[in-house]
Amino acid sequence: KRIQRRILYAMYLSHFTHDKPYRKSAKAVGDIMGNFHPHGDSSIYDAMIRMSQPWKMRETFIDVHGNNGSIDGDGPAASRYTEARLAKISEEMLTSISKNTVEMTYNYDDTQLEPTVLPAAFPNLLVNGSTGISAGYATNIPTHNLGEVIDATIKRIESPNCRLDSILELLPGPDFPTGGVVEGKMGLIDAYTKGKGKVVLKAKTEIVKNGKSQQIIVHSIPYEVVKEQLIKKITDIKLDKKIEGINDIIDESDYELMARIVIDLKSNANAELILNYLLKNTDLQVNYNFNMVAIVNRRPKLVGILEILDAFIAHQKEVVTRRTQFDLDHAKLRYHILEGLKKAISILDEVIRVIRASKNKADAIGNLVKEFAFTEEQAKAIVELQLYRLTNTDIVDLEEQMRELEKSINIWSQILTNEEALKHVMKTELRLIKKEYANPRRTEIKDEVTEIKIDKVDIIPKETVVVAVTKEGYCKRVSAKSYASRSDDDSTLKPGDYVIGLYEMSTLDTLLLFTNQGNYLFLPVHELPDLKWKELGKHVNNLVALEQGEEIVGSIPVSNFEGNKEVVMLSKDGMIKRSPLKEFKVTRYSKPITCMKLKANDEMFFASLITKQDIFLGTTNGYGLWFDLSEVPVVGLKTSGVKAINLKDDRVVSCSLFDPTKEEYVSILTTKGTGKRVKLLEFEKSSRARRGLLLFREVKTNPYSLLASFITDSKHHIGVKGKDITILKLTELPIMDRYSSGSVLCKEELSSAFLVRELEKETKEEEKVIPVPPKKEQVSLKEIDDRLMTIDDFLKD
Repeated sequence: KRIQRRILYAMYLSHFTHDKPYRKSAKAVGDIMGNFHPHGDSSIYDAMIRMSQPWKMRETFIDVHGNNGSIDGDGPAASRYTEARLAKISEEMLTSISKNTVEMTYNYDDTQLEPTVLPAAFPNLLVNGSTGISAGYATNIPTHNLGEVIDATIKRIESPNCRLDSILELLPGPDFPTGGVVEGKMGLIDAYTKGKGKVVLKAKTEIVKNGKSQQIIVHSIPYEVVKEQLIKKITDIKLDKKIEGINDIIDESDYELMARIVIDLKSNANAELILNYLLKNTDLQVNYNFNMVAIVNRRPKLVGILEILDAFIAHQKEVVTRRTQFDLDHAKLRYHILEGLKKAISILDEVIRVIRASKNKADAIGNLVKEFAFTEEQAKAIVELQLYRLTNTDIVDLEEQMRELEKSINIWSQILTNEEALKHVMKTELRLIKKEYANPRRTEIKDEVTEIKIDKVDIIPKETVVVAVTKEGYCKRVSAKSYASRSDDDSTLKPGDYVIGLYEMSTLDTLLLFTNQGNYLFLPVHELPDLKWKELGKHVNNLVALEQGEEIVGSIPVSNFEGNKEVVMLSKDGMIKRSPLKEFKVTRYSKPITCMKLKANDEMFFASLITKQDIFLGTTNGYGLWFDLSEVPVVGLKTSGVKAINLKDDRVVSCSLFDPTKEEYVSILTTKGTGKRVKLLEFEKSSRARRGLLLFREVKTNPYSLLASFITDSKHHIGVKGKDITILKLTELPIMDRYSSGSVLCKEELSSAFLVRELEKETKEEEKVIPVPPKKEQVSLKEIDDRLMTIDDFLKD
């Protein structure tokens, strides 16, 4: 990059080289900013520090004395505190730059020349890679091993038409300074062919067993991952108990071992499972995306590895050619001057005489050219020859120098005229670089990407908990210990809210919540907020976003979705359906899922697992209908169902599933605060899609509506909600006949009624399978009479 090039060149001019003492970084930054890079000192210092960090650069170019940051993400000390000089290898990037090897251009104020590109004795673009954005073009080229890159370059020089396969034998893939493991040969081939590709980069790990105890040792971490943040993420997983078995995380890194993390495990922990979980959920494994954009012939271009090697070889040919031409020109000039000195020594007295007779230096040069046929260059060298040199100016020494120059001129001429000689020079210099600076590979390459499979059941801590759900949508899970020590205190609820579900479940189970808009929420119990019994709970909106006006109307605890279990759902417009429980199982549950298709203005108000075969519906106008669930067909989740009850300006407000052999009474509550119990025998079991029987006689002077009806064990309590919530025993409701209006329970309008929930534990009994629907019976005359229907209504029915 331009700033890196300027840093190296400016420090080279200032003699901040590896064989000189360290100099203040601020001094180097000042020289760079003043001479070549008129931008902020922080940007220069940051770039300079990055070139000194061994966890960022495969081969560091700057040698910093002092704090230059850390792999934990710590920043370096200020430039006034650190000292710096060029690393030895960086001088290979500047080799022979004074011999006209590269194009130079004027700096920002036209006072000095700076290189447009460095001579670069090795392919640094591959060795140290490049990442970032410049002029609107992003690039991401990984680092590689210096020795392997040089071997690949030599192979390409020897075989310009070699294929990628032969290069990959020498250069199998990236070699990151932090080590790690690269997986995915196909991704590498795509990247090295097209310039774009993706590989998996993971930490190098090991599971160590020491008796009963186990440890996961992380020997290296992926490139560009901040170690401190990685350790914090692992620590958070341990503290949040997202997976059981981690005992402690110890950072054993030091200056030599940039990353060594020891994860102590509990004696009974599954080390393979924990390692896989950490690889999947932390930066122990990341994806590395190649985007190899480079400037080729002054234009940004997406390049493969063969194009990069070819571009470097072409550049190196030009550098070696220009350097050789420079040396050849200077050698020829020196040889020419030596010829003049040799001739001058042979006639030294005559030369001295002519010089003494001359008026000045220019006159002396002219006279020598005129008298002895010297060239101007030769005459100038003779005139400028210092007198003390005459004592050592031996003709034999001059002839030896001329013979050496002849050899050099011959060699350099061959390099310029013979392609094979030029290639030989390039290969020799590359081998010398490899011998001096190459070091072993740090990153392991694997052809196949290891697929990480984690059974979610294995990572969930298995625990028995109590799950509570309220009408307003607040839910929580409470440890069995917290629930047992509650001292019969009620859970904290918002005013007017009440519990609609209280279940003893396992953290491996699932809670299904149903909403009035015909949707359900799939909530794994382990993802529910873990709170104390006295705490309020979190609203379900924190887990799954509900639509505006969407409310919770029911809940079902599920431990197993398999089998013949079914769910019955009912809407206020009297539509009913039953669907297999197994269809409710999903893998993606970030939003509400449709379970019942509703018409406009209709709402679902009831959903339950089918454990009993008889169903009793109650409507606002006081009609009740008892029929068998076998009449309801089993359908999928996206359907609307069939008509459950025939309505006329009416809506269904209550539903009960019951066993007629065990239940004796229908409990009925009205909006006017009255209630009663009616013997179930007073109702006749009918068929679906009928209007049903009146639950109470209509009172025209003081009309009231059905609030709720329940068919359940008399030991249950019910809650009625007016201004406040009042809890009643079902036995407090008087037993009356079907036509009575009931007894006054409270002197206020009621808005809702509900069963007070007791802790429900999973039953091991298999639920009954609904049998094949029987033939419908004819409607009895008594039922028709009790409906009080008009002739028109009857004909419609």
